[in-house]
Amino acid sequence: MPFDRAKYPANWPDISRRIRERAGQRCEWCGARNGQPHPITGSRVVLTVAHLGTPHYPDGSLGSKQDKLDCRDENLAALCQLHHFSLDRDDHILHAAETRRLKKIAAGQLELMPEGEART
Repeated sequence: MPFDRAKYPANWPDISRRIRERAGQRCEWCGARNGQPHPITGSRVVLTVAHLGTPHYPDGSLGSKQDKLDCRDENLAALCQLHHFSLDRDDHILHAAETRRLKKIAAGQLELMPEGEART
């Protein structure tokens, strides 16, 4: 998914840098080093910061991966591309399916009609 800067706090670059430094410039899940070949894929590692969405708030409620303003340390992890993509896989699948559907509509291959209505 593309990075939508509007969904993140204004100081996101500082937060991201701090989390990557906390992790020692390594993926917190596999240890792959930023800027070096990935031990599994061989591609150059670009360390990113992921919203985990699993830690609980003080009131006991769950965080959300979609809440990009939730920048608590326990909700963020420095991850390589492989693990960040794995974490967000379901979101990527949903967005890809919607993108394909919209392209078909734009190409006239699908009609716009409310879901559940049958063609006659």
